[in-house]
Amino acid sequence: MKAVVFEDIETMVLKEGPTPKCDDKGLLMKVKACAICGTDIKIYHNGHRHIVPPRITGHEVSGEVVEVGQDVGEFVVGQRVAVAPAVPCGDCYYCKKGIFGMCDRLAPIGYHFDGGFAEYMAVPPIAVRMNCVNPVPENVSFPEAAIAEPLACAVNGQKLSRVESGDVVLVIGAGPLGCMHIRLAKSRQGRDAKTILVDISSQRLEMAKIAEADVYVDSAKQNLEKVVMAETEGRGADIVITACSSGEAQEQAMGLVAKRGNINFFGGLPKGRSKITIDSNLLHYREFSITGTHGSSPDDNKTALDLISRGTIEVKDLISETIPLERVVEGIGMAESGRYMKIVVVA
Repeated sequence: MKAVVFEDIETMVLKEGPTPKCDDKGLLMKVKACAICGTDIKIYHNGHRHIVPPRITGHEVSGEVVEVGQDVGEFVVGQRVAVAPAVPCGDCYYCKKGIFGMCDRLAPIGYHFDGGFAEYMAVPPIAVRMNCVNPVPENVSFPEAAIAEPLACAVNGQKLSRVESGDVVLVIGAGPLGCMHIRLAKSRQGRDAKTILVDISSQRLEMAKIAEADVYVDSAKQNLEKVVMAETEGRGADIVITACSSGEAQEQAMGLVAKRGNINFFGGLPKGRSKITIDSNLLHYREFSITGTHGSSPDDNKTALDLISRGTIEVKDLISETIPLERVVEGIGMAESGRYMKIVVVA
């Protein structure tokens, strides 16, 4: 089979190799779609502490089952599936409490196991056992099913941030996940809710008009604090989600959140630049909370697929380009440029 193999920093090579074998307790799938995300960009440039090259990366993946292990009864050949990539162990302290995203021995697809930038992908037994493989509804395309993975992360983030009806939700970062957060917040709230989407890039903000936020703020040209306070009668936003890799945005969020509101540090910061300054008096007197989220659980992935299938959350229009496997490295550059939303590698 053909696969794009991560061999070293900024070295990903298209290669021919053997098709992976199907374990007796696993699955073999024909990859139909694998989306490129911000983490793939980071891996390409910097590697990852959990990736030992050579490794086939790509974790936002969907496809068709072509072989079922003899000890697996719940799947059939030809079934359309999406794989939740963060595979929990099922046995650690957090898994036993049902907090699978915090598993001490998390083994993600594309990191510990070969991922979706390939023609075929073996789904390991632990992923099958831990319900990481979800059927894809017939009305959901393979590219949309792949994008259920980042939507699942947004589902987890808003669940932990306790987004409620009537909240003013401010999202900083108008990329594909910023757009998903806006759409998810609007779907969860009543008529009185308000969504505000912010970015420092005019071009990015213009592309994000498809999210249909109530208010758009170009923070390179407008005073963000003044706009937010004007839109909230001086209270600040009930929920502030930093959907970008910016320590400045995280610090700024503390001056934008309402009393007893919630800030979600959704976008991780670059290695070596992950320390920020917190005004503890703001936190002390305004009694807001700061939550971090970095991934999702298999159940969140299932929820995301259901939201897409029911038409509650539109993701199809977030796909800017579909490209063949041979163009993965080019696709990473496209995603990094900021001129596109989601780039999806398709079979």
